[in-house]
Amino acid sequence: MAAVTIRNLSEEAHRALKVRAAQHNRSAEAEMRAILEAAVRPQGRLRLGTALSEMSRKIGLTNADVEALEHGRDVRPAEPMHLE
Repeated sequence: MAAVTIRNLSEEAHRALKVRAAQHNRSAEAEMRAILEAAVRPQGRLRLGTALSEMSRKIGLTNADVEALEHGRDVRPAEPMHLE
């Protein structure tokens, strides 16, 4: 796991960070991790599962359709390739 050192942080910012950490029942280090995670991984990012689900709804795919696809699928194991 990566380690980060923050230099030249003002006393005021450090004090505010400690207060914010206490409000969230976390250590100052855990609070910094949470802040950084939220900054670089915003809530509005595209999630593949969500996008696929929305596309399915738009075209009218139902659970019955998915079950029909699953029912028709060949579940036997594939035959191994012979490379001789």
